Amino acid sequence: MQHVRLMLMAEDLPRASLALAETEQFHPDTRLPEEQALVSLPGRDYRDTFTLARSRLDKIAKIVALEETPVLETLRVIDHYELETLNNRLGELWQETSRLDEDLRSLDAEDRLLREQEAALANFANLKVDLGALKRKTRFLDFYIGLVPRENVSRLEGAVALAGHLLLNYLQRDNHAHVVIIGPSGERENQLGSVLSSAGFQALPIPDGIIDKTPAELEADFRLRHQRLEKNRAALQQQLANWRQAHADTLIAARETLLLAEPLITLDPSIHGVKSLAVLCGWVPARALSRLRDNLQQQLQQPFALEARHPTAEERPLVPTVPTHNALLTPFSTLVKQYGIPQYGEIDPTPLFALTFLLMFGMMFGDVGHGAVIALAAYLARDKLKHFATFGIAAGVSSMLFGFVFGSIFGVEHWLPALWMPPLENPILMLEVALIWGIVFIIAACSLGIYNRFAVGNIQGALLAPHGLVNLLFYLGFLNGGWNLATEGSFGLWPALVVVGALLTLAVHQWRHLSGPTGEKVLIVVIETLDTVIVYLSNTLSFLRVSAFSLNHAALAIAIFTLADMLGTFGTILTLILGNLFILVLEGGIVMIQVMRLQYYEGFSRYFSGDGHEFAPLRLQYRQPAAAVAQPAADTTPLNHSPAVSTR
Repeated sequence: MQHVRLMLMAEDLPRASLALAETEQFHPDTRLPEEQALVSLPGRDYRDTFTLARSRLDKIAKIVALEETPVLETLRVIDHYELETLNNRLGELWQETSRLDEDLRSLDAEDRLLREQEAALANFANLKVDLGALKRKTRFLDFYIGLVPRENVSRLEGAVALAGHLLLNYLQRDNHAHVVIIGPSGERENQLGSVLSSAGFQALPIPDGIIDKTPAELEADFRLRHQRLEKNRAALQQQLANWRQAHADTLIAARETLLLAEPLITLDPSIHGVKSLAVLCGWVPARALSRLRDNLQQQLQQPFALEARHPTAEERPLVPTVPTHNALLTPFSTLVKQYGIPQYGEIDPTPLFALTFLLMFGMMFGDVGHGAVIALAAYLARDKLKHFATFGIAAGVSSMLFGFVFGSIFGVEHWLPALWMPPLENPILMLEVALIWGIVFIIAACSLGIYNRFAVGNIQGALLAPHGLVNLLFYLGFLNGGWNLATEGSFGLWPALVVVGALLTLAVHQWRHLSGPTGEKVLIVVIETLDTVIVYLSNTLSFLRVSAFSLNHAALAIAIFTLADMLGTFGTILTLILGNLFILVLEGGIVMIQVMRLQYYEGFSRYFSGDGHEFAPLRLQYRQPAAAVAQPAADTTPLNHSPAVSTR
């Protein structure tokens, strides 16, 4: 990766941003420049105009549907004058659409009011009194109409009686009762208000539009008003459709113009300058530097200077990491990203992750039949799974291959000759194989971690950090001593010296970085030293689950067949089908989780920091025309020809 510094005339910024987006190899660097003179921010007027135009187009798009990803036949530079002209035109169009939208909102408000009046009429339909009389204020009587929870009616009736009022329960619907409370107005009105509030009383106002008319007259009036509203709504929608048809080309052209202007807006935080000079910094892969330079030479009208250098040691944490683009590794790369992004300079763990994941999954779930079902299911669901279909197919194929090794097909171990042996034939040997696999995996993970720390310049971490070189020496000495103890009956002098020396080195390193009372420091060092021993021992034994699940798979299949043999023909068939589904779904899911656990906690935690950030180059978001997809153009296409840009 190279850090580039582009110096150009400010008037060439739109053209330069489009050329960089066309190349798709420029990751902007938003850090402030070191030169104090570069204090101005070129292109701010351009950005403000773009923001206003984009806002207006988005508002219009909420009212009339617009194509989400337009097809660009050509790439062209959008200058500030064209952007201002577009902004003014969009302002006029927004005024037109906003008037239509306000008319539609008015119809919606009128429709809501009408429905509220209909609901009010339904509430009062069973109340055989003059609603106008209830609505009018009288000098001596107060009226309260509303809803009360059904369980509170009797309690409220007694409470209002104490205040000299009467309660009429004229309708019960759902969990509420519709009541009318009538009584003399006067001093007890405030007391009654608190009683109503404590009983959960909700007032039902009587709308002005439903008094002085019979229910039949109101229903006819509501029907006519609904018809008028629907007629007006249809007319407005037709008017809006006609407006959209008349301005469709203008709106599509506006979206294309803003899309072509967007690269400069994206670069805005990275642009600094003084007077008419602009400076733009970013990260470019070394292999793409010459192509980017050639593209700028073809497109820019004014002289420019492009400087490139390697990142400094202090900048390494800021350098983006180019992701894996291999189609077969894409699903595994997605799983790696769930843990984090590798730092620049670290080895991409995706290939190793894919290989070890498939090996462990196949060994833990080795069966020709079950693997074929997984692969077939992933293939049939490829439209829904997208790139994860490759993941499912690969896992199924790995399971099939180990199924041939174990001689197992749907749990039956005598239909196929085993290339090696069935797991249950020699469980101790299977556990030994898993233990050796875990030892090799841990050594490889520690070695990668040491290399990655050296690669990013963390020398002390490579030597003394957890899972560094000293830890690896301890582990190797520990393994050697353990082997000697098992075969010769003694740990051995040299392994003991290596183990003790490594632990003392780690203890001294920890002591130097601790502060506090001596007793507390001693306790922490002792605990950390014991933790190192326990972690490596437990991590190694953790890989025994690789063989344990292969044994479990075989044992579970035997249990299902044993149960099936105890039943009749129908019961046998049903048990075999449900049993194999149980193995596929439950055991397959558990095996997947266990493999991910081994990868994340025993692998990634040793060699993968995960605190990098992904390479995100400047690019145009659009759909290519069919001709461009069928016949890709050259790398250095001028801006006035069909673009050679891979799109998302």
